[in-house]
Amino acid sequence: MTGSVYVVSESRQRTTVTPAGSMFGLAGPSQGGSELSTWRVALDADASTPVHAIDREQVWMPLSGRFEVEAEGGVERAGVGQALVLPAGAVRKVTAVGGAAEALVAMVAGGRAVVPGRDDGIPLPWAE
Repeated sequence: MTGSVYVVSESRQRTTVTPAGSMFGLAGPSQGGSELSTWRVALDADASTPVHAIDREQVWMPLSGRFEVEAEGGVERAGVGQALVLPAGAVRKVTAVGGAAEALVAMVAGGRAVVPGRDDGIPLPWAE
């Protein structure tokens, strides 16, 4: 193994608050990681992300509460002890159901969001 092992903590500078929820950046390229981006996401009860797609596969691992994902014509729910695997490019909406929910999210570094009807990719600052 080469390189050093180190701890990355959540910080105000790496936190993004949107109407949908809050993303707390953890490991990523700007924090010394080279392959993966990870962050914690918190959604209020019944809050939903906008309809969007991400150009990288994501894995959502609920830490509390339950998430419902509408993607590609299907609906799945997951809670603590489960993981949601969201394929790259899948148009999705994620909702906290039955109360607030938090998850740890991981994806290959460098992902961008795409909103249907727009051609430009949107950077994910909490994942950089």
